[in-house]
Amino acid sequence: MEVQRQRSLVLTGASRGIGHATVKRFSAEGWRVLTCSRQDFDPRCPWPGGAANHIKVDLSDPKDTIRAIEVIRDMLDGRLDALVNNAGISPKGPDGERLSTITTELSDWGKVFHVNFFAPVILARGLQSELAEADGAVVNVTSIAGARVHPFAGAAYATSKAALAALTREMAHDFGPLGVRVNAIAPGEVETSILSPGTDKIVETLPLRRLGQPSEVADVIYFLCSGGSSYVTGTEIEVNAGQHV
Repeated sequence: MEVQRQRSLVLTGASRGIGHATVKRFSAEGWRVLTCSRQDFDPRCPWPGGAANHIKVDLSDPKDTIRAIEVIRDMLDGRLDALVNNAGISPKGPDGERLSTITTELSDWGKVFHVNFFAPVILARGLQSELAEADGAVVNVTSIAGARVHPFAGAAYATSKAALAALTREMAHDFGPLGVRVNAIAPGEVETSILSPGTDKIVETLPLRRLGQPSEVADVIYFLCSGGSSYVTGTEIEVNAGQHV
């Protein structure tokens, strides 16, 4: 009997919230998960082989991101089933306030776009051979803020996520002939440790009248990386309790 090859996922921003839930979802399905973040691996993370499958990388630094590609490639068997670009940053003001187009420092614009926009395309381009070999999938995590002004998400974050949604379309067009599907998910108000004060007022207006759970977002990510979505590419799925309607 032929032994089935273990599928592999590269995930950025795995240390908390949606990323943390995504690691647990894929691990439960038997996938090998390679995690990428600015921090060293936290031994408190409850998944097997985590330290050995962790890559420390500063995605705000293009050179370090390119370096990490070689590290990731050496850890793979020549195939990569999924790349999930989940890492994202949204700087706040001194008192935690939203930063606008007027108040965001130019250096912060650069950092936000490097992490939220440039890193996804750098990683996908760098790992395209491995993705193609596995007929893999790419999932870019955008945001409800990419489509409308949000009361908490800053201008740099919002515009980077809008750009990432457009990039998803372009990547789907370019990676499709390689057999690689590229999609995005746009989460809304999800219950994580970084919720802003006042989120409850937004939740009151949502059709489903509740916060989302990170596991619910992870389920959609898993769907887009699985055979159940084998004819889906170039789309952005709203995961927001109807916030966009």
